[in-house]
Amino acid sequence: MPDGSWYCNDCRAGKKPRYRDIIWVKLGTYRWWPAEIQHPRNIPTNIQHLRHEIGEFPVFFFGSRDYFWTHQGRVFPYMEGDRGSKHQRTGIGRVFKNALLEAEARFKEMKMKREAKEAQESSRKPPPYKFIKVNRPFGRVQVYTADVSEIPKCNCKPTDERPCGFESECLNRMLQYECHPQVCPSGDRCCNQDFTKRLYPETKIIKTPGKGWGLVALRDIKKGEFVNEYIGELIDEEECRARIKYDRIIDAGPKGNYSRFMNHSCQPNCETQKWTVNGDTRVGLFAVCHIPAGTELTFNYNLDCLGNEKTICRCGAPNCSGFLGDRPKVKLKRRKYKKRRSEGKKKSEDECFRCGDGGQLVLCDKKTCTKAYHLSCLNLTKRPFGRWDCPWHHCDVCGKNSEAFCQLCPNSFCKAHQEGGLRPRPPGGELCCLEHDEEASPLSSWEWQRFRQGSSSAWPPLGSGEYPSCSAPVRSRVLG
Repeated sequence: MPDGSWYCNDCRAGKKPRYRDIIWVKLGTYRWWPAEIQHPRNIPTNIQHLRHEIGEFPVFFFGSRDYFWTHQGRVFPYMEGDRGSKHQRTGIGRVFKNALLEAEARFKEMKMKREAKEAQESSRKPPPYKFIKVNRPFGRVQVYTADVSEIPKCNCKPTDERPCGFESECLNRMLQYECHPQVCPSGDRCCNQDFTKRLYPETKIIKTPGKGWGLVALRDIKKGEFVNEYIGELIDEEECRARIKYDRIIDAGPKGNYSRFMNHSCQPNCETQKWTVNGDTRVGLFAVCHIPAGTELTFNYNLDCLGNEKTICRCGAPNCSGFLGDRPKVKLKRRKYKKRRSEGKKKSEDECFRCGDGGQLVLCDKKTCTKAYHLSCLNLTKRPFGRWDCPWHHCDVCGKNSEAFCQLCPNSFCKAHQEGGLRPRPPGGELCCLEHDEEASPLSSWEWQRFRQGSSSAWPPLGSGEYPSCSAPVRSRVLG
């Protein structure tokens, strides 16, 4: 088991414990003990009435058969084959032996149930939809068709091995125009007609764990190769406002092709590109890296958050932002934070709160917030429609309204997740998140309470004996 304060991969990815999970629990000076997370309705009445805080959950200890309320910072996921700490100061007692056997049996039982449920779900068919091969205009939307004389001509030679292929220097391909067989010098041998000929690599619809349905490649796909066209209903502005606030979108919900099953990822292997095909704009999906057969096909949805609540991202990528529409996480460079005094009327900052550069910025609409951002730093192409609160006001863990804010970047936390997320930064004592100093330790519950009551400069010096001791670790499509 780990010693000291640290963050596991589950906490970094925003994964939360669930009811009936088998875990290890650390209480005071006791050893790590296997337990199961229980729903509050399924525990004895006297345990329900025990004093506990928001965010805590009841656990049932194997072996001793006791109950206790604890929080995420004192638990660690149980893995198959766990046998406890390798460094036992005394012999393993009979109760602990029984706890290990009970935890192992319960873990195997839950695993078998989960696998049976996944197998049952995998045998089911995807939700009903109408399969279409080309975009269907909706309402007053029109599909544009250019005259043959208006279509640009490339300079590829018919004698090339793969004229106009994705590895060639075809001018039309570089400008994201599809060649026309009557205009291209290569005629029917032209390899830049993937949209029209629907030359998609073979794929298969599968049931993915925790993400619903997905799409996997059945053969290797080279970097830059055409994967699929994003097809659905073409919606006009009136219908668009009723669905999503954009000028023109493709809705693949009720009608579409296999591309509608591709999941979002913060580290995708495909990307969307706008191409001009016979005078009309089409959206294609292209591989951004080599994709081996059997790999799930993903792309970045680039969704806008239209409300104050965010949708949790379950892509599992190392740089996962935690929420759909948020910019994938990158290691931030340390920069000096400049304090600004606001006198009278709200005066917004003239530098992006994420990257620190100036330029054309989007301002937060919250009355007391002066933060500004680049659209690119928000992973957006247009300013959000209507009232918009910047990412500083949404908890990084659950997406709810924040109460504790990092003063150096848009990271923030709600009341339930603020413990362990921030620390005072000398010499001024302003709060900052752990991304700005990986070696720094977060505030404990006692330190957080004392910091909220007064200045950090009033804390007793280290070694004075006034700090409490604790041996437990803290854990903490719309296509544009």
